[in-house]
Amino acid sequence: MASNKRIAILGSTGSIGKSALNVVKNLSGVEAWAISGMSQTELLKQQVREFSPRFVVAAGEDAQPPIDPAEFSNDGATELLTGPQGLIQIACAPEVDIVLAAIVGFAGLESALAAVKCGKQLALANKETLVVAGHLITSLAKESGTQILPVDSEHSAIFQAMLSGQRKEVSKVILTASGGPFLSAPKESLSAVTVEQALDHPTWQMGKKISIDSATMMNKALEIIEAKWLFGLTADQIEVVIHPQSLVHSMVTFADQSTIAQISPPDMRLPIQYAFTWPERVPGPAPAMDWSEACQLDFMPPDFDRFPALRLGFEVAEQGGSAGAVVNAANEAAVDAFLKSELSFTDIVTACREVLEHHNFEAHPSFEQLVAADRWAREEISRWIAA
Repeated sequence: MASNKRIAILGSTGSIGKSALNVVKNLSGVEAWAISGMSQTELLKQQVREFSPRFVVAAGEDAQPPIDPAEFSNDGATELLTGPQGLIQIACAPEVDIVLAAIVGFAGLESALAAVKCGKQLALANKETLVVAGHLITSLAKESGTQILPVDSEHSAIFQAMLSGQRKEVSKVILTASGGPFLSAPKESLSAVTVEQALDHPTWQMGKKISIDSATMMNKALEIIEAKWLFGLTADQIEVVIHPQSLVHSMVTFADQSTIAQISPPDMRLPIQYAFTWPERVPGPAPAMDWSEACQLDFMPPDFDRFPALRLGFEVAEQGGSAGAVVNAANEAAVDAFLKSELSFTDIVTACREVLEHHNFEAHPSFEQLVAADRWAREEISRWIAA
């Protein structure tokens, strides 16, 4: 690469953040200038010792004083910040070239918004940012000149495939989905799914929330909404196809009916690295396809009855406005309830739909209205569980 790039990794203790640090470790020309974590303070301390960032942010609710700054100082090389303001400070620091937004859920929205306002190149792994506030983020990005580079493997694949033609020539994008752990399970058995079963993804190793989203296919519903905002698409320009091998990460069909796919072994280091080095491609730690070995690529249409979250995703993508914020918050609260055994697996999506149908829709919500919608939806899930 032409010059050294300083990265602020928001969410360095999560699965994406740890993969990002592995990319930094194996890639010359990039530096983890700032990192942040929520509750895994011991891991955060280890990362400080290994990568010597200029700043570290302990952003979790339990990361306030009496936390000892000396434990993070790395012999004075690293300065400790705390809370949401610390995240905003590193997201907007003049020294930072790229902000990796990898904080899971609504919690990552404010710092991602700050990075966009400050004109930082945004490597976006937090899909909820666009699901909740797509209209705000895309509008601010145009004003500030921010380049948003997707880190989700599916959206990175679409971004890469789109380079095969002009934007006006894109007819459809096809999001691939592994189908999760219950692709072939009898439908009548899904209501009895346990937490352990839902966390056992056949392809990817992810955090608990994302693993449950993959099992319900809500992750794909959120990706449908994200794709709409990220690429300026209408809901009917987006399709989903089941691809159990997780080798084709997504596809783009152009006006001449040519379809371009991005293929690689399932490893998040590849889309992370591409976001860090774009527009260049350089060698990195992600594995290559071994074409000397036989492999099979299967594709099948999704079962909307088995995975009702998909239909919900298309509906929310078409509605826009406050619908994304409500569904995202309802899902986060419902998944948390499922993990606590307070809600059945099949009730996750049912609860989300009921909350969506009863909310006061806003076509062009402000940030404050989005925060209010998020809070309302979580409260509604609590009431739904208690009923």
